[in-house]
Amino acid sequence: MRTLRWAATLGFVVMVGVQVGFCATPYEVGISSRVFKPAHARNWRGAKTQALVATIWYPVNADGKVYEEPQVIGPPDGPLFLAGGAAVNAPIATSPEKFPVVMLSHGTGGSAMQLAWLGTVLARHGYIAVGINHPGNNALEPYTAEGFVLWWERATDISDALDALLSDATFGPHVDEARIGAAGFSIGGYTVLELAGARTDQERFLKACETDPTLHKCVVPEMKNMGDPEQMLAKVRASSAESMARGGASYRDPRVKTVFAIAPAVGQAFDADGFREVTIPVAMVVGAADPIAPVATNAGRFLALMPNAHLTVLPDGVAHYTFLDTCTGVGKAKLGVFCGDAAGVDREKVHATVSAMAVKFFDKNLK
Repeated sequence: MRTLRWAATLGFVVMVGVQVGFCATPYEVGISSRVFKPAHARNWRGAKTQALVATIWYPVNADGKVYEEPQVIGPPDGPLFLAGGAAVNAPIATSPEKFPVVMLSHGTGGSAMQLAWLGTVLARHGYIAVGINHPGNNALEPYTAEGFVLWWERATDISDALDALLSDATFGPHVDEARIGAAGFSIGGYTVLELAGARTDQERFLKACETDPTLHKCVVPEMKNMGDPEQMLAKVRASSAESMARGGASYRDPRVKTVFAIAPAVGQAFDADGFREVTIPVAMVVGAADPIAPVATNAGRFLALMPNAHLTVLPDGVAHYTFLDTCTGVGKAKLGVFCGDAAGVDREKVHATVSAMAVKFFDKNLK
């Protein structure tokens, strides 16, 4: 493996070399899906599908009996993203008996498969990685205003999906309940911080948007057909008053022992006490060129409020959507900003660097 060089600056860490390699791992990668339907009442955010659709990556014996196949996002004859390789519904590895788990939360308007670059690597290193399509806010069905506004409900998605995973006939018996973590991208980074005990002050965020409605954090590209923020808020206040009233509650899930937040967003949604209850290990990583969740007002601000957290800033043009799966030629032609990395940015190398960081972080904190 090549060694990364580190330099301390401005209270956080800037990675000045992004080449990385992995040592040999004992597992192939399996992939499976589940539709979890919690029995209790919950806020589905007006979603067409009132269930938690999950993608699960997991370790498979590397015995030559199963074969990984390329996974993609988009039409088979014109895929938009490459989503790694995995063996569909292959048997889970037989040793050890139980594996640690990392729950995954995608960015706004995305999908669980958009974190395949991380989920597959975690599985190859002995983790069960479970991504959830957040209701009303995923790319596989129509968006809803509630899906964009009720951020804290995403934490309930993860907790309910974890309940269902533990009860799953195939995966439940293989989960080490003492070793559970979470990782998320963008608003998914916010989600895992909520699971760690952070508390939201959405009014604080809304006031910032009223002052400057052009801020990237107020109107992201995924919201372009959703109307203006005031229209969305009016609809959500009418449909989801109960959820709005508990937006500032704690969504700490004590089963989650550590979290890894990638380009965490909505920094203005936390006051000085917002992270007072966060006591578990937290790591964050963000690109220095991120215009959607800029370091200074998001991860950098979180770091100032969580003195025991760790922040890595990736330089050299790494931006927000660099943390989506690798785009195909068709994706680059059709999807604009979601595939438009700066000159010199190698998205796959960035993914390799960050997934190596995540494996090292979870290995350390989920012993």
